Amino acid sequence: MVAGVFVARWTVPTIMKGTEYIFADLRDKAHLIVWAILAGALWAVANTLTVFAIRDVGLSIAFPLWNTNCLVGLFWGWFFFRELRGAGKNAQAKVLGGAIGIAGGAVLLAYASASAPLTTSAHTTAGILAALGAGLLWGTMYIPYRKAYLSGMNPLSFVTVFTVGELGTVAALALVFRGGLHPVLMDLAAARPALFWLFLGGFCWVLGDLFQQYAAKYIGIGRGIPLSNTNQLWGLAWGALVFGELSGRGASAQVMVVAGSVVMILGALAISRAEAPEKEHAAWGEAIERECDRYGLNHDEVFRAQSGEDVMASRSHGWRWWDIAIVIAAVGIFVWLSHGTTRPPIELHPAWIVVLLAATLGLLIAGAMLLWKRTRFS
Repeated sequence: MVAGVFVARWTVPTIMKGTEYIFADLRDKAHLIVWAILAGALWAVANTLTVFAIRDVGLSIAFPLWNTNCLVGLFWGWFFFRELRGAGKNAQAKVLGGAIGIAGGAVLLAYASASAPLTTSAHTTAGILAALGAGLLWGTMYIPYRKAYLSGMNPLSFVTVFTVGELGTVAALALVFRGGLHPVLMDLAAARPALFWLFLGGFCWVLGDLFQQYAAKYIGIGRGIPLSNTNQLWGLAWGALVFGELSGRGASAQVMVVAGSVVMILGALAISRAEAPEKEHAAWGEAIERECDRYGLNHDEVFRAQSGEDVMASRSHGWRWWDIAIVIAAVGIFVWLSHGTTRPPIELHPAWIVVLLAATLGLLIAGAMLLWKRTRFS
């Protein structure tokens, strides 16, 4: 899946802006490259910890614990980047209460969808620590995000480098845990019939993650990350409606699903209504000034970039022939992986697939059009 993410993180920015634009942005803010690679490495380690957490304590316990990443991100946004400073008690209460509500709703949904009772594993402590560690690392990962975007970097440029740390760290971890290259290659060969689906999953995940990146840039990590954690509602919809995962769970599970969904929605609504006032924007401006002074950035360009202006557009001359080659190579990888792919033996409900795909594509197109209109994907 991470290889699919890598392909997508190079292909999508190439299609949207072209590599000349991306590399001009990276050269202009070269000090952020190491931060992007660090963020990718943090993501990879956190993702690996979730595997051990699920193994040792189960998803129903692990998921709520690592979902605390939104609270960690909220704290770092306040501590380092002056988010919510000057926002007033009303807005602060909405954001904090909304984030706690989203995390609390996630707890209810996780317990409702759990397929097994609470674990009595001998590794319970290790599993809990792994889940908490994942939440801490994911929440801390947003520090490089916000640092980059307060410096005027385009999210498309950031994720292009982010994925280098992401793939490199995952590859290193795989080699360590499997004991070398040969066992890893054997595992990949055994999983060959499913690789297309894993690549496709990684590609789809990148599309959603890009919206999270733009949220982190324009509304901050304190608001953007808790809102993006409502993705669990979509996962629940697919699991319950398409795969029938909640069938036969009983009335108590259904009540928890409804309650958890309502709490998460209310939390999201609370955050969405906590618009940053003028005093908070002034505090953000102080954080931007700090980054500009520290790294010698052009103050005017950075503030214009933060307001949605594409200040790098004049330094790019559109797509080059190698951009076309990158896209063709990505398509070729998917075509190659599709050969020999088998459909998983899972019962599906086609009608709900159509409904959810239509809703997903509708939101994707609407969000992309709005971003293009207001920011030109800057």
